[in-house]
Amino acid sequence: MTMDNRAFLTELFDAAVAAADPVKALADVLPARPKGRTVVVALGKGAAQLAAAFEKLWDAPVDGVVVTRYGYAAPCRYLPVVEAAHPVPDAAGMVATEAVFKAVEGLTEDDLVVALVCGGGSALLPAPPEGLTLEDEQALNKALLSSGAPIGVMNAIRKHASRIKGGRLAAAAAPAKVVSLVVSDVPGDDPAQVASGPTVPDSVTAQDALAHISSWKIILPEGIMRHISSDASTAPDPSDPRFMGHEVKVVASARLSLEAAAARAEAMGFPAVILSDAIEGEAKDIGLMHAALAREVALRGRPFKAPIVLLSGGETTVTLGENPGRGGRNTAFLLSLAAGLEGLDGITALAADTDGIDGSEDNAGAFVDGSSLARLRACGRDPGAFIEAQDPYGAFEALGDLFTPGPTGTNVNDFRAILIEAQV
Repeated sequence: MTMDNRAFLTELFDAAVAAADPVKALADVLPARPKGRTVVVALGKGAAQLAAAFEKLWDAPVDGVVVTRYGYAAPCRYLPVVEAAHPVPDAAGMVATEAVFKAVEGLTEDDLVVALVCGGGSALLPAPPEGLTLEDEQALNKALLSSGAPIGVMNAIRKHASRIKGGRLAAAAAPAKVVSLVVSDVPGDDPAQVASGPTVPDSVTAQDALAHISSWKIILPEGIMRHISSDASTAPDPSDPRFMGHEVKVVASARLSLEAAAARAEAMGFPAVILSDAIEGEAKDIGLMHAALAREVALRGRPFKAPIVLLSGGETTVTLGENPGRGGRNTAFLLSLAAGLEGLDGITALAADTDGIDGSEDNAGAFVDGSSLARLRACGRDPGAFIEAQDPYGAFEALGDLFTPGPTGTNVNDFRAILIEAQV
């Protein structure tokens, strides 16, 4: 692996992140000024940056609150910024949720609520219904995160065990108009899935949630199961009159960011192809699939000819064992990719979460090439042991190949780039 290749792939990542820049994303979608108050609720891992951008563009005082992950705060002129835990909620998140509800309390039809929503809001806004506790919601999140279920399934279940998800926050703001400006981190860019849709209802039912729990064999606390099975779990229907006149716009997404990365690659002299912006599945399996495709390109010149950059996005999953090590879905993808590329020269890859954090560690992802596993063995480490222990972070830490840009201020899902050079 050369530093030139790393620098090239980092430039593509930077281009993808820049395409989701909050000021750029919001500049052309601001709503009309209301007769009454403007209340801003910004929710998610990139919420503080979105809120600061909105304040700059709005250029007038606003009320409201910002909720983001610990370490992700950014200064805002008018809006208080509250930090809470992600991916498992904590007591600070409970306090933050009540501050959000307080911000939209007592509004009139002359008032406007601007909801700036991005990924991470599901965990940052715990709101257990009556009869359930924070501990129940923590257990729910832990079970979902270890289940291997896709994000759509997890959110379908979450929103039927919450007082804020599934459009309930927008319902609480009635009769004020709600404009939701969404940075999508979900495959398919359904705004009702981002942060479990606090201001965007959908038609997923409690029966659907129960079916997902059964089919994915997810073990949940008895209290959660009782609640989802009861009438109390019913989420607001999109046809509810309280949502009349509301607006929802996706202002940044994986598609737009991958297109920016492709344009940057081509400007630097490398053709690029976007495989998909909505890839889901077990991270290790998706890694092997990408490796097989890269090998076919490198060795046989099909379905694309080298040199070329393969780009993809989406959100893979990791089914955790009993005592998993460190790492997130991107490093899990990469450890599998490294196995599939072993011994093959001329291929370098980067996979990283665009929010700057892969799972719960300090890295966004890592770099790999065809020598990665051989280099692990050369430093006395067994690649198979890292795979068995579900410790991809440890593998790339040992190699010095972690990618650590820090929090980026946005979140448009995973970014994967595989550079395939012409074979000599």
